[in-house]
Amino acid sequence: MDAVVLDQFPFQIDFGHLQQRLRIKEGSEHIGELKDLVAQAETVGRPKALYKMVFVEDKGDDYVVAGSVIFTSRVLRVNLASSYRIFAYLATCGTELEVWAASLEDLLHQYWANVMMEMALRSAFSALRDHLVDRWNLARTATMSPGSLDDWPLPQQRPLFTLLGNTETSVGVRLTDSYLMLPIKSVSGIRFPTEESFESCQLCPRPVCPGRRAPYDATLYERKYRLG
Repeated sequence: MDAVVLDQFPFQIDFGHLQQRLRIKEGSEHIGELKDLVAQAETVGRPKALYKMVFVEDKGDDYVVAGSVIFTSRVLRVNLASSYRIFAYLATCGTELEVWAASLEDLLHQYWANVMMEMALRSAFSALRDHLVDRWNLARTATMSPGSLDDWPLPQQRPLFTLLGNTETSVGVRLTDSYLMLPIKSVSGIRFPTEESFESCQLCPRPVCPGRRAPYDATLYERKYRLG
């Protein structure tokens, strides 16, 4: 199937949540400025998402072929042991919001805009997740992203973007030579049906991580993923 673009969902900032994130109390002299910037962001912002469903065609010890593209990862291969299809995806805050944020001269306003861009990205990812559930009747799923584990490093962005097609034309996201995405507030990965819950965090020993979603399991790799 062709890649599907999602860009017609509403974007509205939860002002109360934004206040909490920025630690701006009610009655602060900054409330008026913040409301003005939120109005601008909601007018300008067009977060977007893109996905492509492809079938798994082949599996080796440490690779998977899907959509005629080879992904090299022992963890991904094991996680897809019982899967016959995957959903390659990309979500972004959108170039419109990035350009607007870059136009702000006040450093404090730039910081606020950065948080709003993160919220726009979450909005895009939520829209993508809900669409996949509704359109494909997905139950339990898990996600892996290039660069989240040593086993699936950042250069694996290249085959993922090859699979997704011309992302710069479709959603305004391009991949740099160092495998970073622009706009920076973008995420990419593979979502797949699974019988067991999985988070890359379970295999990541980093002691301090604000985005951690599951505790590190020091024995999981040996128990489940070690080859041979």
